[in-house]
Amino acid sequence: MRAVRDVRDTRTGRDAKTKDEGVDRPGVWSAYGVLLQYLRKRAGLNQQQLGDAMGYSLEQVASVEQGRRPAKVAFTAAAERALEAGGVLQALQGEVDRAKLPRFFRNFALIEAEVVSRFSYDPLLVPGLLQTEAYARAVFAGHCPPLSEETIDQHTEARLSRQKLLTRVPLAELSFVISEEALRDPVGSPEVMRAQWQRLLEVAALRNVEVQVMPSRRGFHPGKNGPFVVVETHEHKHLGYFESQGVGCVVSEPAEASAFALRYGKLRSQALNVEESARLIERVVGET
Repeated sequence: MRAVRDVRDTRTGRDAKTKDEGVDRPGVWSAYGVLLQYLRKRAGLNQQQLGDAMGYSLEQVASVEQGRRPAKVAFTAAAERALEAGGVLQALQGEVDRAKLPRFFRNFALIEAEVVSRFSYDPLLVPGLLQTEAYARAVFAGHCPPLSEETIDQHTEARLSRQKLLTRVPLAELSFVISEEALRDPVGSPEVMRAQWQRLLEVAALRNVEVQVMPSRRGFHPGKNGPFVVVETHEHKHLGYFESQGVGCVVSEPAEASAFALRYGKLRSQALNVEESARLIERVVGET
């Protein structure tokens, strides 16, 4: 049975009833909501007045204050202006966005955001850091068991937020080896795939990013055992990461992390080089 929370309707002063989805919400969403409520009351505003000042509805403000919905970047920017918050809400936005990620990935997302370098091999899908919004949404829409539209929206937003790593300052050294099968396997409509291929070409032009394609029929190579990531932290510690069927694992033992790095070096040598990979992607675009 779903829990029912009391919500104060600040237009009438009466308590309104809203249904909670019965799902544990990330603590940072609640913490953000408590802070938002404190700043609103300090400014002498009720929820309706704050919503009017921000261009949001009473329900949207109430949902964020209660931690039932995460604040989006635009919401936070509007709240910062309306409440003259001095950046305190903005300081939480990264954590709010990270909490939209699937639970199994959140710990690695913290590591990933601060890395010096990140190298990955992806045999089945275009890697999340390079996905367009439409491609990412199609991936989450195919989840089994099915995800709610709200969860699909949240996971998609969080994935796109991670892509700040591509242009973050200081720049991180990024390398992606993607199987040709992942490029050709349709995810979404032909229009979605065409936009995704174009996105790969755009990102590959960044000076800190290398995109290589592992051609089909290459034969056995170290990536046949599945996708994986190798990162180097600011402390120059090397870590590995892999996931399957909604389970993720960070590899921190030095010998195992070293083995991941060796395998990735072999993959880079066996894949098409950067220029050859770009030409292959361009050919794929031309075939559609």
